[in-house]
Amino acid sequence: MWHGRDTGADQRLQQLLRDTPLETLSHYASEAYLYSRGHGLTERWLTLFDELPAISASSIDLATQVRIGQADDCTEEEQAALAVAARTFMPWRKGPWSLFGLEIDTEWRSDMKWDRLLPHIQPLAGRRVLDVGCGNGYHCYRMLGENAELVLGVDPHPAYFFQYRLMQHFLRHLAVYVLPITLDQFPDKSGIFDTVFSMGVLYHRRSPIDHLLQLQSCLREGGELVLESLVVDGPDGYALMPENRYCQMKNVWFLPSVATTESWLKRCGYLNVRTVDVNATDSSEQRSTAWMPFQSLRDGLDPHDPALSVEGLPAPKRAITLATAPPKRN
Repeated sequence: MWHGRDTGADQRLQQLLRDTPLETLSHYASEAYLYSRGHGLTERWLTLFDELPAISASSIDLATQVRIGQADDCTEEEQAALAVAARTFMPWRKGPWSLFGLEIDTEWRSDMKWDRLLPHIQPLAGRRVLDVGCGNGYHCYRMLGENAELVLGVDPHPAYFFQYRLMQHFLRHLAVYVLPITLDQFPDKSGIFDTVFSMGVLYHRRSPIDHLLQLQSCLREGGELVLESLVVDGPDGYALMPENRYCQMKNVWFLPSVATTESWLKRCGYLNVRTVDVNATDSSEQRSTAWMPFQSLRDGLDPHDPALSVEGLPAPKRAITLATAPPKRN
């Protein structure tokens, strides 16, 4: 029996989604669903939760970072057990996390992206929020730290889901839920969310227009889309399609210009479209660490010219574009 599965949280999610188009989604957090996916490490990972120490956090900070408890809340043996569990779920890509004094230095300094976008978006207090491609849920907790009413994240990668479950094991009372699914598994016209985030997803989609329309279907009328994605310099209508890889990544399809990104959103019917931040990614924000010891940004750049990728394409630049969902059509 996997005691780490948060049955109470799953039941709360069912209650929150009851009588909405998303009512059927909560079963995706079940143990039966995880086993059905047939991931080779699922059983080992599920068993690991039975061995986690029972520790209570004396304090939690989600507003300025994601910090759960203090080192003084646990013994050295308990902290060592947490480290063993956390290392089992490597690589850690989104963070950083502080778990009872265990500092998990992730590949991405996701807090830097959060600090760039937070001043520009609608306040999240009291809002229902969806985070598409949320990874391990780092930004979901930051959203709750801004007093969101409900945060639902979706990401199909099992390892990221279990990283989230490790943190949620100690945060069971919080209304943050991550489901190991894709947006394609959402029912049609599931527009209950006040804010929808799509960060680092658009360029992985073969059909970016379909993705933008899917995001719109999740928003209520007047809700806000927060779109963060790779961009390239160029005029309206220009988009780069890498021939094979981009910065060593195989699954990059389209890199639009900022103007093209905005045009795509307007063509999809979004209102009040504006780009609020453009930022060149560097090694202060994305790099290899002890918690993600594999290739990272530096390996994807030309060693002689950091303005280019190893494929000779423009180096990564990311934009944050906001838009408002239009009135619903009958």
